Amino acid sequence: MLGAGSIGCFIGGAWLAAGCEVGFVGREGVRREIADHGIGLSDQDGWRIHLAPDLIHFATKPAALRKADIVALTVKSIGTVAAAKEIARHAKPGTTVISFQNGVGNAETLKRLLPKFEIVQAMVPYNVVRLGPGRWHRASWGDLTAADNEATRALAARIGNRPGRLVLAGDMVAVSWGKLLLNLNNAINALSGQTILEELGQRDYRRVLAAAMVETLALLDAAGIEPVATGPISPRLLPHAIGAPDFVFRHLLLRVQKIDPQARSSMADDFAAGRATEIDHLNGEVVKLASSLGREAPVNAAIVDLVRQAEMGIARTWNAAELRAHVLEGHRGVEIFGY
Repeated sequence: MLGAGSIGCFIGGAWLAAGCEVGFVGREGVRREIADHGIGLSDQDGWRIHLAPDLIHFATKPAALRKADIVALTVKSIGTVAAAKEIARHAKPGTTVISFQNGVGNAETLKRLLPKFEIVQAMVPYNVVRLGPGRWHRASWGDLTAADNEATRALAARIGNRPGRLVLAGDMVAVSWGKLLLNLNNAINALSGQTILEELGQRDYRRVLAAAMVETLALLDAAGIEPVATGPISPRLLPHAIGAPDFVFRHLLLRVQKIDPQARSSMADDFAAGRATEIDHLNGEVVKLASSLGREAPVNAAIVDLVRQAEMGIARTWNAAELRAHVLEGHRGVEIFGY
């Protein structure tokens, strides 16, 4: 697991518990934490497990990659190029590299930078929150998904139907865009300064998200891309469910999409830590797609601008009414969504 933070520790820990031989490469602070406390994992379905420190091989130097048959990459998208350099320097040529990263373009970047490696596009559908030293909790729904090839078939069989299970797909471009539709909420959640459940409980935030989704779906239609559902509701119905009145939303979506009360987006964590965000790989990908089609994406572009301001320390939090007014000002919406 290269880039073993919350996602990497959860996935790697789940695979270790399933009987895979797993090594972790990450920061010194995480190494010390695991050396003292081991890895404790849980999810909203009631699964709990603790892995003792002596079961965990955690390195801080990428030289550990030379032992790997598979490198599962869980670094932020802004770190893809740096990670590729470490893989090229230390891993064996021919090693399978699975990109468990946000966005739609990381696998192509890795293929360009690592021509001697087998690159596999994958998707993580859920949030992972840190509950305490050495403790990580899966806070939302879904299964890991990866492109179907010989290595991922063997890995999926090894994990089986246990937590951390791996589903295989033939068209990962469609899967990745389906996931990106959900990830459009990352920026809105970060700008709200609230938990995901608190944020989604306010319709004006959801109206902004629905508008961003509608805009993205129109561009995907123009590009000939049909996104695949990565949750319980199809991409075409998702904006209707998101933008619905509170009573309908709570009884329709929240009943089938379990969201832990503690969950926040990874971008909210970036705001809190003063780190650069993945905005270019989320809403920024929609703006990029629009440009490639000779079109505009004003809703997503406005959200990108707000995140860039937040990265510079300007107006980090917006209440729901303010965000709706700012992002959707002058935007001709679809009346059925109520914005």
